[in-house]
Amino acid sequence: MNIRFYNAKILTLKEDESFEIIDGELHTQDDRILSVEKNSGTADPERETMRTEWDREIDCGGNLLMPGFKNAHAHTYMTFLRSYADDLPLQEWLYQQCFPKEDQLNTENIRPLEVLGIMEYLTSGITTSFDMCYFPPVYAQVAASCGFRAVQVSGVNSFGGSAQVVEENYHKVNETSDLTSFMIGFHAEYTTKPGLMKQIAALADKYHSPLYMHNSETQREVQECIERYGKTPTQLTEEMGMYEYGGGGFHCIYFDDKDFEIFKKRGLTAVTCPASNLKLASGIAPLKRFADENINVAIGTDGAASNNSLDMFREMFLTSVLAKVREMDAECISADRILYMATAGGAKAMNLPDCDRIAPGKKADLILIDLHQPNMQPENNIVKNLVYSGCKQNVILTMVDGKILYENQKFSIGYDPEEVYKEVNAIIRSMK
Repeated sequence: MNIRFYNAKILTLKEDESFEIIDGELHTQDDRILSVEKNSGTADPERETMRTEWDREIDCGGNLLMPGFKNAHAHTYMTFLRSYADDLPLQEWLYQQCFPKEDQLNTENIRPLEVLGIMEYLTSGITTSFDMCYFPPVYAQVAASCGFRAVQVSGVNSFGGSAQVVEENYHKVNETSDLTSFMIGFHAEYTTKPGLMKQIAALADKYHSPLYMHNSETQREVQECIERYGKTPTQLTEEMGMYEYGGGGFHCIYFDDKDFEIFKKRGLTAVTCPASNLKLASGIAPLKRFADENINVAIGTDGAASNNSLDMFREMFLTSVLAKVREMDAECISADRILYMATAGGAKAMNLPDCDRIAPGKKADLILIDLHQPNMQPENNIVKNLVYSGCKQNVILTMVDGKILYENQKFSIGYDPEEVYKEVNAIIRSMK
């Protein structure tokens, strides 16, 4: 489908990674951005003759077209545990509440849980998730059926799964659809024995895959790792040869100098999940240090069990203000840098170079933001409005791979929302 967006403000990313907003129009052709044009102020006869070639023309009404947000750490299936096991520390929440319920999931009852998560992503302008999921081939099928872009990483651990299954999933997910991809990884050091970690490292090397895991989320996690191995999770996994082809970690709160050196040396990404980390009282990530070291940072919501909202606007705000209060420095990270983390930074983490910005030839993963709302006025600085006062109610339209999946509060993903809600509630009520 060829679509013309006109009468738009368009958020573009310059070579120096700063943002620029132009007035103009954007054209998509199938799954790609065909062109981005500034308004010239004069009529263009050639453009007028092209009108009959568009499958659809959308008058943006002066609203903002921008790249979709990239949710760089998620457990989409965890929607069924939203508001189920709150107000507990990480270890108790995970082992006593989440794991027992997750053990009751199967390849069928997990599907509506994932559709529900995708629906919420779309309402928040999220066009891609980076998931650690149960039954990765199933999530790949669900995402592809919705038209949603989904990157996954293995969450294998010593409580279940094997390196052989990880390798099988690597092929299955990468072959499911152009919308789905898979990286090698494992859940976390504290859930995975050394033998299995070494097998995972060998797989990353075999397939030249980036590698990700939950890393240094709590002080307890880091301290117990030091007690076991005499080194931090980052240092242990580096010693095992896990980062020959890049990757990174989720959370990355408690780092020492050597950990920062490893991330910088290997070109790794630190994915911060501020709402989840606050709710579980895990801590605040040292984002200024990552920025100072020129280490890529991306933003994730984590799962609905620990957040409980899958809302990138809230994550951007929290990422910014927590960094400021941690450093007691209101200037430590700019709104532009936060927006970069939520878009291009996430695309870099997921190895999606064609999805990082609005430009000709890039994937048509776009969102349209309503600027004609009180919280987005006046337009002193639109980027700052997005980060500090924006909310998901400002999302008018979400396009993935050139297809509009969400528009004016209506979904076009092949599922009836009310039926999804009914199924999800029935699943959690049926569990012991």
